[in-house]
Amino acid sequence: MSDLTKKDVKHLMLFAGRSHPQLASQIATILGTDIVPARMVTYANSEIYVRYEESVRGCDAFVIQAHCAPVNDQLMEMLVMLDALKRASARRITVVAPFYPYARQDKKHAGREPISARLVADLLKVAGADRIISVDLHADQIQGYFDGPLDHLYGLPVLADYIASNYAMENFVVVSPDAGRVKTADKWTDRLGCPLAIIHKRRDPSVANTVAVHEVVGDVEGKTCLLVDDMIDTAGTICLAAEALKQHGASKVIAACTHAILSGPAADRLNRSAFEEVIVTNTLPIDPKVGIEKLTVLSIAPLLAKAIKAVFEDGSVAALMNEQ
Repeated sequence: MSDLTKKDVKHLMLFAGRSHPQLASQIATILGTDIVPARMVTYANSEIYVRYEESVRGCDAFVIQAHCAPVNDQLMEMLVMLDALKRASARRITVVAPFYPYARQDKKHAGREPISARLVADLLKVAGADRIISVDLHADQIQGYFDGPLDHLYGLPVLADYIASNYAMENFVVVSPDAGRVKTADKWTDRLGCPLAIIHKRRDPSVANTVAVHEVVGDVEGKTCLLVDDMIDTAGTICLAAEALKQHGASKVIAACTHAILSGPAADRLNRSAFEEVIVTNTLPIDPKVGIEKLTVLSIAPLLAKAIKAVFEDGSVAALMNEQ
């Protein structure tokens, strides 16, 4: 093989931050490769140091990082990892961020506010990222914030296949927790072949900062209701929605969400909620000690591994999503 041909041979290398080693290991196993060993240190003053223990020159680098709490630590570690790869002459660098950080700060609601989701995209680009792979962005417009390709994957097929295998569809209704999620819920109805209902939240003007009334638009009486959303954070909104469905005659209520943030009181609220089951994916690490008895966690690793393989082989990620 000539020197020129050798230079043109691509080789895939996987790198992982410290936030979610289980997910990174699952992806590596599916792809039949190993995570590149690295020395990562958090110094006493909280600064982060990274050094890779193998040459990365000319590689097609895929950097896996879950942006769980503390988000700023995970984001900074990602940026340092990217900078190290760029300075070590990696050929192409793809960020694999299943949960995009700061995604809920996607626009200005008032004057003098930041658009932090755009800032994150700029930081990743400057640090060395050529491409991003993410799952269920909170807002579609985030795809346009990054100056380069952003592959937007969906957790719906993973979650929907589980639900279709474990629940009868004859008496099933997909429910959007608010008007803003109707478009997403509509995709679920197409996938599962069932009707749609919507929860409309009204605020009681006599009680400040409180959602007092949940009106259900659609027939849910005697039905198994599936509440769908992109994430569960403190679980307050989704648990109130489940209670509203029960009050309107739903026989069972289950939830399906891609990102299990599970902050603060989430575990206690879900354990006391009206849900029969709460189904999520492992885009974020979930501490076994969280103790949510109703929680079912599905692996997103096969989907991410397929996307990484498609990008590496210059295939179509869009075609991958159409297959599902």
